[in-house]
Amino acid sequence: MQEQEFTEWAAGCQRTLLRSAYLLTGDLHRAQDLVQEALVKVALRWSQLREGNPTAYARRIIVRDNVSWWRRRRETAVAEPEGPAPDGVSSDPVTAMVVRRALLRLTPAQRAVLVLRHFDDLSERETADVLGVSVGTVKSQNAAALARLRTGAPELLDLIGDHHE
Repeated sequence: MQEQEFTEWAAGCQRTLLRSAYLLTGDLHRAQDLVQEALVKVALRWSQLREGNPTAYARRIIVRDNVSWWRRRRETAVAEPEGPAPDGVSSDPVTAMVVRRALLRLTPAQRAVLVLRHFDDLSERETADVLGVSVGTVKSQNAAALARLRTGAPELLDLIGDHHE
């Protein structure tokens, strides 16, 4: 029964997790790897997580594993997006390109907050929990990201709406 519950949960959230991972990384293949790793980690702890919020746990794994990957490579920015966008990013290629390029202008922390708050529609508290930071950090990173986008990518603000400040 637990295996069936996990399979149903994974099928229901995999697309959303992939979209988030892709927006964080800009690389479809790395996003797929992050989601796969997160699903494996959730599966290993399913008996403890199934009654709680396994999706929040999976998001936390994706964000933290991405940050670890980024730190190991000491990149200063995410590479130009590779591969097609997964379903759920946008069916309009122009919109998808605007989103990807705008997100590349943000630091990894700003990008994570923006994706979780505005694309995944998490609250400040939920975002803080996923990232393992304070609500104040979420607020400041969100404000910094929106300020950076105002000057460098105002077209993205039109898409996400500038109402979460």
